[in-house]
Formats: sequence, C-alpha cells, structure tokens
Amino acid sequence: MKRFIETLKNIYKIEDLRFRIGTTLFFLLIYRLGSFVSLPGIDPAQLQNLQNQTSDGLLGLINMFSGGAFAQASIFALGIMPYISASIVIQLMGIAVPYFQRLQKEGESGRRKINQITRYLTVLILIPQASAYLTNLHYQLPDSAFALSGIWFNAPSIVILTAGSMFVLWLGERITDKGIGNGISLIIMIGIIARLPMSVVQEFGNRINQQGGGLVMFLVEFVILFIVFMASIALVQGTRRIPVQYAKRIVGNKQYGGVRQYIPLKVNAAGVMPIIFAQAIMMVPITIVGVANSENLRGVAAALSNITGFWYNLTQFLLVVAFTYFYTAITINPTQMAEDMKKNGGFIPGVKPGKKTVEFLDTVMSRITLPGSIFLGLVTIMPAFAMMMGISQSFALFYGGTSLLILVGVVLDTLQQIESHLLMRHYDGLMQSGRIKGRPGIGGM
Repeated sequence: MKRFIETLKNIYKIEDLRFRIGTTLFFLLIYRLGSFVSLPGIDPAQLQNLQNQTSDGLLGLINMFSGGAFAQASIFALGIMPYISASIVIQLMGIAVPYFQRLQKEGESGRRKINQITRYLTVLILIPQASAYLTNLHYQLPDSAFALSGIWFNAPSIVILTAGSMFVLWLGERITDKGIGNGISLIIMIGIIARLPMSVVQEFGNRINQQGGGLVMFLVEFVILFIVFMASIALVQGTRRIPVQYAKRIVGNKQYGGVRQYIPLKVNAAGVMPIIFAQAIMMVPITIVGVANSENLRGVAAALSNITGFWYNLTQFLLVVAFTYFYTAITINPTQMAEDMKKNGGFIPGVKPGKKTVEFLDTVMSRITLPGSIFLGLVTIMPAFAMMMGISQSFALFYGGTSLLILVGVVLDTLQQIESHLLMRHYDGLMQSGRIKGRPGIGGM
C-alpha cells in the first residue's frame, strides 16, 4: 500500500503526466454526461419499452458498448462503432485497392488522407444506421413519446445522431493526442465499466432470491471470473522472444555490437481489435433489417441477434479468428523487420539474413497466431456459456468476449504508457520489477 501511495505521488509530481490524466478524465466525463442527454422531441419518461428491448440479446450488447446511451435514446446512441466499421472497410481496401496501397506508403501525409476518407465513410455509414435506429424507436415507443412526427422529427434526429457520433470520435482523438492511452478504446471501456456495478448488484439480487446456496454460487462466479481475468491477462501479455545477434565492430580500442537482444512477438499481436471488428460486423444485419422490409432478412437477423444461439457464436468465432490473422498481417511486417535487422548488422542465429529471415519470422507469426486466434475466439463466446449456466446476461458479458478483452487490454496499455512516463523521468515503475511483466520495454527488450 505504501508503494502504491508513493507511485501516486510520483505521478502527481510529473506535470505533463498529471495534465494528460486530468485531460483524459475530463473528456471521459463529457462523454458520460452526453450519454444521458436524450434526443430533442422524445419524452425520456416513456423509454421503458426501448430499455426492455436492450436488456438482453445483441441490442443489449450494443447498449453496453455505448454505456447505456442506446437505451436512453441519447445523442450518443450510435457511439463509436460506425467509425470502427469504416476503419474495417478502409483497411480491407488498403489490401485490394492500389490507391489506398499508395497512401499507406506515403507516410504521415498518406495517413492523414486515409483518416480523412475514413471520417467521410463514417458519416455515410451513420446516416442509414441513424435511420434504422429511429425506425426502431417509432416501433418501440408510443406516439405520445414524440413531440414531433414524420420528417420534422426524423431529419433533425438523423443530423443529431450523426453529429453525436462524430463528436464522440473527436473526443477519442483528443484523448489520444492530449491525454493518456488510446482514446477510442478508452471510450468503449468506460461504457463497459459504467454497466459493471449495476450488473453485480443485479446478479447478487438474483442469487440471494435463489433457493439453496445462492450466495455460495455468487462467490463461485467471482472465483471463476478471477480465473478468466488471469487467463485473459496471460493471453494479452504472452510473447515469443526471437533472439537477434548483432555483429561485432571494433572502433579504436572500443568494441561495439556483439550483444544479443530479442524481438518480442506477441501471441495476440492484434489486441482487442479483432473482437471490436467482429462486433461491428455483427451489427450489420440489424442495420439492414431496419432499412429493408423483408421477412427473409428478418429471419437471418433474428438468428444472428441471439447471442446464446449457435449461428451467432459460430459466426463471431470465425470472424474473430479471421480478423486476428488479418490485423496481425497488417500490423506485423516481417519484410520490414528483416530489412531493419540487416541495416543494423543484426541476424537471427541459424537463419540467413534476407529472404530466409522473412520466411522464418512469417512462419513463427503464423504458428503463434493460430493458437492465439483460437483462444481469442473462445474467450469471445464464453459469455454464451455463462448465460447457459444461469448467469444473467449483464454480468455474463464480463466473463469473456469484447468486454473482458477490452478491459484487460486497454487497462494494461494505459498502465504501460503511465509507466513509460515514470521510467523516462527516473521514477520507479508501477511494478517492483520496474516494468509491467510481459510488456516490451526500452529498445524492444
């Protein structure tokens, strides 16, 4: 406890770090306050049917990601997911379309251009999603809940919902630039955490009212949750270290190089992004059904909206595995790694520099990505098994899937950034070792 207090004092002493943490908390507070601001022209007292609809199923999951804004008919109801969907499309086009391939190679200017195109695409995605959301509102709420009707309500509401999501995106970018951690991930995480206390209280109430050992089962659930958290941390931090030997150089009376370092290849190099991408894709059927009036589409959407159903979990599992390989491929470049090693006089013992090194790194990444992607997929569908065991959905979502991995991944990433600020200014890190175990340190060691 004493060390923890000392660490907090060290954090407060660093002006830049103190400012960044304060800025992050301020922007997150704005987001949380905006989540409770309902759309103009809607009576907040008559949202009970919408809240009942979002209490379970896929809509319940969407509502959790938005921090309850979806069920409140908030100006931030659509959240950050449309931007995630646009990012998926742009990254896929970066593989298939030559124009985007050129932009990716242009450095900072190309990155700014891609970000601009992604924002435009986000707006194009937001408009049909906002229309689908309003269609669902009219279906769930009585006519007395609306002060206006027809185009006089729909047109301004579409603009407000679109602007609200873009404002959330702006908040995320400001957190990334001026705050600490990844802004978009933090916004998703804060929405998840906001639902945790209510979920725990609800589950506790359900177990207390249960006849025969309800409290014991509640304690068992927390023990299992702790084990799942530990397994998720192991997944997030697991690495395969590739030894790299550097050639010796003698300049005058001094020897340079000749040391052995390691390249830490993460088992889950893609992080939480495959789950976020998969979740964004799973929202597509609901959006299509909201726009198109087709019985066949409604049947498909119903099958893919049942989060305890076979087809939903199979589809999500396969999407997570596929996106893990995809995101790992675009974030880890064996060719670039081999070229950098060759330029710096480094080589992997027993492997020839150049093409053989590229093949070796690619093989290693493929081998460690396979079990990592499968385990990530299993973690994703674990809430379905928890619900089958009688755990309420709101609490079961924390046993795995997007909620768990985002919480673990985002918290560890944020702590790593805080730790980097401390170590850079010669303070002790957050752990006794001076570095969060399993995270890459200075110089990739």
